[in-house]
Amino acid sequence: MTITDQQPLDSPFSATSTAEDVMAGLDLSGATAVVTGGYSGLGLETTRALVTAGVRVIVPARRPGAARAALADVDGCEVVPMDLADLDSVRAAVAQINDSTSRLDLLMAVAGVMATPERRVGQGWEGQLAVNHFGHFALACELYPLLAAAGGARVVVNSSAGHTLTGIRWHDPHFRTGYDRWLAYGQAKTANALFAVQLDTLGRNDGVRAFALHPGKIITGLQREMTLQEQIERGWVDEHGTVIGADFKTPSQGAATGLWAATSPLLNGRGGLYLEDCDVARVSAPAEPMDDGGVREYAVDPDAAERLWELSIAATGATPITR
Repeated sequence: MTITDQQPLDSPFSATSTAEDVMAGLDLSGATAVVTGGYSGLGLETTRALVTAGVRVIVPARRPGAARAALADVDGCEVVPMDLADLDSVRAAVAQINDSTSRLDLLMAVAGVMATPERRVGQGWEGQLAVNHFGHFALACELYPLLAAAGGARVVVNSSAGHTLTGIRWHDPHFRTGYDRWLAYGQAKTANALFAVQLDTLGRNDGVRAFALHPGKIITGLQREMTLQEQIERGWVDEHGTVIGADFKTPSQGAATGLWAATSPLLNGRGGLYLEDCDVARVSAPAEPMDDGGVREYAVDPDAAERLWELSIAATGATPITR
């Protein structure tokens, strides 16, 4: 991937396309997918759409009981206990997945947290970086043999327009000198985008291609760490919690870009790209407002992606992927 590849492809879909629009007419019978967060919000919409197309879906879940309840009416999926903040839990989930399948066609990294209070996990890691990036990084590395065995797998990572808040804070990625919950979120979302860039570089010879995306503005459980008053002040909801922002998507519209990334023939032979509104995003200028769309150049920079990969291998002890 080069920066010149980071430009729209004239997709037939748009910001208003739904999961149903993107998946219409697709028969993916025989495929297997892992969808993190696949039992709520965008993840649940993603699971339902994939199952409808014939995909067997494995849903790793921090709250397996709640996941099974949410998916009770969805045939063709199964729940595996997993906590992204606990790497031993991630490895245990991988072992269970390895026991149940010999190949993996899709890995959809949908789960995440946003703007949380300061939390330390693992070896004192900042919590949002740990959950949003390190957990998914370790999961993908350990599942890589199954992805390679598919001979054409795709990995789809939910990033966010929040990546525009900051690049990777190489000097202090774990905010040991003072915590800012929004900068921590922005860094984690930049990490998601860079992860896809380097995974694609390492995996393309095995047919493993990776994409990151901004799903759009959607009110889901992701906002659970924000008070109602905060959401009112940002113009997202009214005093009753009803969405009032004109540019907000429905959960189905929010899931559409990830499903497009997972299935679109327009992306055949491509990878390491950042997507939005069911198309490849353009590169945005450093001073552009977050809501104007696009991806910052630092979030798709190959050198930064390689540097973050090495940092992540050292932190997590995940199995390296070699070309």
